[in-house]
Order: sequence, then structure tokens, then C-alpha cells
Amino acid sequence: MRGTDPRVVLGLHRSRHERRLLIGALDLGVTALDTSTNYLDFRSHQRLARTAGDLLPKFTLSTKVGYFPGPDGVEHSLDPTRLHSAVEQAAKDLGREPDLVFLHNPEHSLREAIPHHHDLLAQACTALDAAAAKGLCAAWGVASWDPAPLLNLIDTTAPTPAVLMVRAGLFVGARTLDAADALIKGWCPCGGTVWGMSPFGGSTSAPVWDRIDPRVFLRDNSQLSRVQAAFRTAYHLPQVDSVAVGTDERAHLGELVGALVGEVDERTVQEYRSLLRDQTARAVSLPEAPR
Repeated sequence: MRGTDPRVVLGLHRSRHERRLLIGALDLGVTALDTSTNYLDFRSHQRLARTAGDLLPKFTLSTKVGYFPGPDGVEHSLDPTRLHSAVEQAAKDLGREPDLVFLHNPEHSLREAIPHHHDLLAQACTALDAAAAKGLCAAWGVASWDPAPLLNLIDTTAPTPAVLMVRAGLFVGARTLDAADALIKGWCPCGGTVWGMSPFGGSTSAPVWDRIDPRVFLRDNSQLSRVQAAFRTAYHLPQVDSVAVGTDERAHLGELVGALVGEVDERTVQEYRSLLRDQTARAVSLPEAPR
């Protein structure tokens, strides 16, 4: 592990934001809460403040900025002024300053080969760094669903994120895992904090979980369920300190907390990653089928 002990972060993506869940999380020792400005149709912050404002001081609270309501639904922007204002509004709506604000999927606005995209990312990072310096949040980071487009845009002269969040787990492909490793190395060369997200690829009830047994990654697989083993393994695909996971059920959250006792066999993880790379390389090298 990168840090000392693995940590569970309760993510509110697709969550109903119910007070009973937050109380249950605290009872389980889960004291980190992650949301975003665009969750719950851009009402996540207000809902949290209204239904659980008295509980929020008991959590370390992170949120994300980068998506905004637009004329055609949701739009993404790296405009420094909009980002700074979004952090300001988040603190106002939550009734407290967030402990951490992520720049949400910056690659969304950087995919196309447009001029000055290197500067766009640096300016966005500078805007969040300025917001933290102003006291609108305690720290800032970058959350990236697809880190590959960011690899050539890291500016070591620009402010550096305190935390990175990337996809983690058995549903993450070889290229994304390698890109995440490269991003971590480029932005966190001294072992900064890294979070994982979406450890189940969206659902623990998908048929795939009946066909594979992630307990093969554990040194002692006799005590944990397949879901627990998959969750525990996610901390090593790639190496992360915390994993943000969404649920509306206290029992499921408790099951995941219980998975932290598992010990992952790092050699098996490395063998798995080698197999993934080989499979990806073969897929790329296959000749195109005749039409």
C-alpha cells in the first residue's frame, strides 16, 4: 500500500443522500464523504446541508468542480473564473468549506487537439490552488476517469494537486492502469495521496461476479466474499490509499469495511497486470478481418 491503512470513502454518485446512510457510515467508522457539484442534478450540496448539516462536521468532505448546468444539459469547463466561483458556491451551499476539492475529469475539455490545451490545465490547477489559498477549501486535487490525455500536459511549474483520484479495480483496463501509474508518478513523485473510484465498474450484481472469483488475489481467501475480495483488490489496481464507493445500503457499506482485513497477494496482482498487457497487445496486433 502507498499509505499506512486502506480507507473507505463513501461516494454519493447515484446516492439518494439519505441521513440514515450517513449515520450508518459514522457507526462503521467511515468518516470520509465524497460528492460533486453535479451529483443529484446539481443539488447534492444543498441536499446534504438540509438533511445532514449537523453531521457534516464529523466527516472529511470532498467535492468536485468542472461540470456546470448548460443550455443543452450539462457542460464541462476549465475556465478559471468558473472553477473559482464553483468552489466558492460549494462552500456556501454546504454551509462549510470542503476539506478537498477535485478538478473533475479535466480530460473532458482536453481531448481535442486544440491549441493551448497545456495552458488550460495549468490555469485550472492555478485557479483551484488560489481557492485553497483563499480558504475556500483546505486542499485541492484532480479526479480523472481517463488519465491518458493528461500525461503530456503535466506542468511541473504549475501548482501540484494534493490528491489524485483515478479508476481502480478489476474493471480497469491495462492502458488505463498504466496511464494512472504514469500520472501518479508524474504528479506525485514523492508518494502523494491517491484515491481509487468505481471499484465494481458500476454494480456488484452484474453477472460477471458469478463467473469470476477475485479471492484468488488474496493470501487467505477463506473469510471474505467475492465482492469483498474484489473491493480489497481494487486498492492494488493501481496502488491507492483510499477507495470511494457508492451505496445506499448500510449493510453493503459494512461488508466493504469488513473487506479491509484481507491481505492482497501483490505477486498475483502483478501477474494479472502482465496478462492484461499481453491480452491488450494481442488485440492490437490482430489483423483486420476481411470485409
